[in-house]
Amino acid sequence: MPNILIIDDDVNICETFESLLSRLQYDCATAQTIAQGFDRLREQDFDVLFLDVRLPDGNGLDYLSDISHFDNPPEVIILTGDGDPAGAETAIQRGVWDYLVKPASIKEITQTLKRVLKYRQEKLDKRSDTKTLEIAHMVGTSSVIRNCFNLMAQAASTDANVLITGETGTGKELTARTIHANSKRNQGDFVVVDCAALTETLLESTLFGHKKGAFTDAQTDKDGLVKLADNGTLFLDEVGEMPLTIQKSFLRFLQERVFRPVGGTVEEKSNFRLVSATNRDLEAMVKKGEFRQDLFFRLKTVHIELPALRLRNDDLELLSKFRLEQLCIQYGIPVKNFSADFFPMLAKYDWPGNVRELFNALEQALVAAGSESVLYARHLPADIRIKIAKANLLREPEIQATEVEPLSVSEKSDQQSSAPFSFSFDALPTLRQFKSDMEKKYLLQLIAQHGSNLHEMLETSGLSRSHFYALLKKYNISL
Repeated sequence: MPNILIIDDDVNICETFESLLSRLQYDCATAQTIAQGFDRLREQDFDVLFLDVRLPDGNGLDYLSDISHFDNPPEVIILTGDGDPAGAETAIQRGVWDYLVKPASIKEITQTLKRVLKYRQEKLDKRSDTKTLEIAHMVGTSSVIRNCFNLMAQAASTDANVLITGETGTGKELTARTIHANSKRNQGDFVVVDCAALTETLLESTLFGHKKGAFTDAQTDKDGLVKLADNGTLFLDEVGEMPLTIQKSFLRFLQERVFRPVGGTVEEKSNFRLVSATNRDLEAMVKKGEFRQDLFFRLKTVHIELPALRLRNDDLELLSKFRLEQLCIQYGIPVKNFSADFFPMLAKYDWPGNVRELFNALEQALVAAGSESVLYARHLPADIRIKIAKANLLREPEIQATEVEPLSVSEKSDQQSSAPFSFSFDALPTLRQFKSDMEKKYLLQLIAQHGSNLHEMLETSGLSRSHFYALLKKYNISL
């Protein structure tokens, strides 16, 4: 029986849906806030989510990405009284099934719901038939990276053009190679084109090759990268760096898959699969006139956005163990272990260089450890430890102790209820324990002040969403 979740602060709307879905013999759960809705999503799987936009603790559209990162995310239908065209555009871009404006008719809601349930069932049936992705060097179990693995499996089963985006160091080329290795073209070559190095004078000879005598240094015929990728994969690395002057001629070639070597008289064909990657925002570049829109659309038939490492803290330990084992084999030494303080230290750092920076830091730690059999946090590069220490100091709440006159019982009660922090010690704790206690008190006070409004809590605290949730998990605090 289908499970439907309604997140709407209007109790009447929730009751109406409960009545309607009961008549349709569907299971239904409701929530009046985003926080309550996320609790429901963690408790059980839902097939469809009806989501309001304006909710007491935030804008529903801002949480579509978070919803998609659940293990088995529901199909989302926006149902809102705010008929905003920009909101509808945002919702559809983020993968919602439909955008309905209140008051929607019972007939419209029912028809939409039945269509989405049919679609979901077909999708789940096909997923069970999908070939398992073979990943030799890609590691992770977090929901965000598993979503990427699913997209990679889909891409590998077709010849569609793939665009891989993500920050520097997130593994874009490794993702492209994995798609190639899992595709029917895995017997062909994986050919890399460095788009940042392409110039108008080198474009044709680099990509299309040349015939003997085509220019002064052309002593023999030479195949270009496009010919080498025949029956394989052509990988456009850093495609966002391709000069605008080259993009037009490149687009024409992509459409026809036909080229003529420099100095040649006969056109040749290359049957390649196209995969592109960039750390730049191509959509923003299109709006600025820095990248051709028609080329952008041709590149992104399948779009895989790799998450930053700071958004997948759950994978830090797994990635570290995987890389350390690789390094120990490479160095020809016994596999080392990690101390208890190592992974908590890793989680305190934002890793702007992502997985590449983590792997580099692990190699430096291995070298620093020398003959020791255990890696400690102190073996990490000094610059990373310094940044973590500075960040901790900036986050620590300022505590000023002042002498006060003795208070009456009622005054003490009033002060305890209004003061954000208060402490006294029967025995002086360690500095680490004191800091931990104050951090937990700060979080509790933050939640008490802002209720379930996540946006305000993040704005007040200066924490990133991932770091905030990591702290809640650390101290076993629920919203």
